Amino acid sequence: MVLTFTLDPKLDPDLCTAVVRLWTDVTNAGGAVGFVAPVTEDEVWDTADRQFTGVAPDGPDRLLVAHESATGRLVGVLFFESMRFEPMEHWRMLKRVMVHPACQGLGYGAQLLAEAERIAREWGLDSLRLTARGGQGLERFYARSGYREVGRVPAAIRVAPGDDRDDITMWIDLR
Repeated sequence: MVLTFTLDPKLDPDLCTAVVRLWTDVTNAGGAVGFVAPVTEDEVWDTADRQFTGVAPDGPDRLLVAHESATGRLVGVLFFESMRFEPMEHWRMLKRVMVHPACQGLGYGAQLLAEAERIAREWGLDSLRLTARGGQGLERFYARSGYREVGRVPAAIRVAPGDDRDDITMWIDLR
């Protein structure tokens, strides 16, 4: 399927609800986007509201959404975050990189990352950074898109008693 990307869509109640629903679905399917399953939409809203608050066109934090062109269904999301520190303004952090579980394996994640990279180059950024929860093979997915592991904090993420995962930092040079 063909995806339609929108940078800085209007964060109206319908879009915010769709993002929270996607975030909940991704988490409950085992996705590592800030929560541990099971989670409800109500639990996601507090974090989502904080994430939405920083987003503004031409602001330091931006939102990229992906919809299936044929259906209009929201299938992917990521946030660009600034570190808000002048010596780091030449790169951005990608946060909450999500593709709906029903669409995983269709290449949507790779397309979402490619669009983020295209936008970042257009902005004149040198690189992008993201983090991934260890134990899920995410570093292999990101490596296929050109990211390389540049750091790992062992056992930094506790998903359950006795189940600690590494926090992996990935980086792509866009120059």
